[in-house]
Amino acid sequence: MYPNEQPRQPEALALRIGTPRAEKTRQHIIDAAGPLFAEKGYKATTVGEICRIAGVNQAAISFHFGGKEQLYLALVRYSYEYGLAQVPMPQWPAGTPAAVKLRDFVLTFLRRAVADREPRWPCQLIMRETMQPSQACEEFVRGFVRPNIEVLQGILQELLPADFSEEARRLVVNSIIGQGLFYRVARGVLELLSPGDQPLRFDEERLQVLAEHITRFTLAALGVLPPLSFNPEPAATVASAAGSGLDAAPPSPPAPG
Repeated sequence: MYPNEQPRQPEALALRIGTPRAEKTRQHIIDAAGPLFAEKGYKATTVGEICRIAGVNQAAISFHFGGKEQLYLALVRYSYEYGLAQVPMPQWPAGTPAAVKLRDFVLTFLRRAVADREPRWPCQLIMRETMQPSQACEEFVRGFVRPNIEVLQGILQELLPADFSEEARRLVVNSIIGQGLFYRVARGVLELLSPGDQPLRFDEERLQVLAEHITRFTLAALGVLPPLSFNPEPAATVASAAGSGLDAAPPSPPAPG
C-alpha cells in the first residue's frame, strides 16, 4: 500500500456478513480451504479435509458459501482482490512520461505476482488457476487480468507508433507480462541456477532491479531507448539522455501486512 492509504477488505469476504461468531467460522473456512486449494487443486481437495482443518462441519460450508464449488470461486475472487487491495495500481498525474508509467506498471506486477508476501496461498492459487484453468478463470480474467491489460495497452498507446498493428501490440503486451511471470513460474529452476553465495531473493530491492531491467529491455527493443550494451552507462544517465524520465522515483512499496 501507499503511505496514508487504509487497507481495503476484498469484496469476496463481504458476503453473508453476520455475527462475530459467524464471521470467525467463515474466516476459519477461508484459512483452511485457501492453502489446500492452492497446493492440491479443486478436485484433490475434499470438503472433509477443509472441515477437519477449519474445525467446522460440512453444513457450515454450505451455509457460508453454498458448497465446495462456490467456496472455490469465492477464494479465487478473494485471491485477486487481495492482490489489488495490497498492491494497487499507481495513479499517475497528468504529464507523467509513458516510460515511467511502464516501469511503475511492471513494478506493480512484480509486487503482486513475484514478491514473497504472506499469506502466500492467494498468489499460489491464482497461479494454479492460470496453469490449470477452471470456470473460475473466466471471472479472474474479467475482474483482474483484462483491466490490467487495458492499463498496459494504454501505456503502449503512448509509446508505439500509430502504424503498429493490433497483433503486434498484443505480442508486446504478452512479452512484457511474460518477462515478469518468468520469475514466478521458473522460480525453482532459478534457485538451482543461483550461485551458492547469492541466494535467490525477491525483496523490494530486487524487484526494483527487475522492474528497471524489464522496462529498459522492452524500451530498447521498441527503439525508445538505445540498444543495451555489455557495459551500459549508469541507468539515470541513459534515461535522461533518452528523455524517458526513468530516473524518476518509482512508487512506494506496499506496507507490511
